[in-house]
Amino acid sequence: MEYEGKHVAVLVAGSWGTALARVLIDNGHSVKLWTRNAAQAEEINRDKRNSKFLPDAQLPEGMTATTDMAEALDGATMVLFVAPSSAMREVARQAVNHIGAETLIVHATKGFESESLKRMTTVLAEELGRAEDTIVVLSGPSHAEEVVNRQPTTVVVAARDIRSAEAAQDYFMNEGYFRVYTNPDVIGVETAGAIKNIIALGAGLSDGLGFGDNAKAALITRGLAEISRLGGAMGANALTYAGLAGVGDLIVTCTSRHSRNWRAGSMLAQGLPLDEVLLRMGMVVEGVRTTKAAHDLAARHDVVMPITEQLFAVLFEGKSPARAVEELMGRVRTHEIEETAVSSVESGRDSKSSN
Repeated sequence: MEYEGKHVAVLVAGSWGTALARVLIDNGHSVKLWTRNAAQAEEINRDKRNSKFLPDAQLPEGMTATTDMAEALDGATMVLFVAPSSAMREVARQAVNHIGAETLIVHATKGFESESLKRMTTVLAEELGRAEDTIVVLSGPSHAEEVVNRQPTTVVVAARDIRSAEAAQDYFMNEGYFRVYTNPDVIGVETAGAIKNIIALGAGLSDGLGFGDNAKAALITRGLAEISRLGGAMGANALTYAGLAGVGDLIVTCTSRHSRNWRAGSMLAQGLPLDEVLLRMGMVVEGVRTTKAAHDLAARHDVVMPITEQLFAVLFEGKSPARAVEELMGRVRTHEIEETAVSSVESGRDSKSSN
């Protein structure tokens, strides 16, 4: 199967979808953004602005938006899904009848479906009637605010079908500022992208409580162990977590002012209730939903995830952030290497008494 042509549909017009649309336009493709919001579409078309999601960015002349799904998808040779995880299935259902059989499907959403705990490639495969092996996930250390301003960025596109991954690589990669690697480990890339948002919430909590770099470094490192442990139990390749989609994305999300999850965690540490934090954010904070999903996945796969467990208690059970940190620090002593090593489902299970 070959993917040729120049028209791309981006569903939806949030910050990341808009930033990736800029990359595609810079690479010579025509792009149509789809949004439910008529005022947002008008602003993009008239002013070349997306003020809610990227208020400081001037968008390129070639970027246009529509609220008509059929119009956005008409003639598309690639469809890029960037809907929130909670809306992915619904958006795919609206799109399916307008997508050609040979159209390349890519998604760039970092999360799980809350009810089913399914990864986004699985959700898209089910709704679009596609082989999951051909669906591509784009992930890695990348803030929309930097990509839209053409700051140097490197990401990964993953698919079990190497032809699909390479086709996506061709669409996105350029020599100016956006470098793209391929990876066959879809499970590893998707779990890394989703669960790192939980650790970023924790990093925001740590900073909001006034803890220093020592605490955050430990949180990031032990967070990577948790990501690797659950991912290994789900069938991922442990090496993926040492790469861009793993440690790279984890670092950028836990340390940057652009991170929504970090900002949400910081506000929680200041005593704001979750509902007020989400209201103030005004945008989806994937780490909140992902915390519940990962908590449930850990139980399903018999994997212990202490950081996730404590954040779940803070978000959904009313535990104070300070108390959560105390309980993490007061856990029974154990061996670091035993905790971190994850190479198979069994290694995830063997670590039940660790971390």
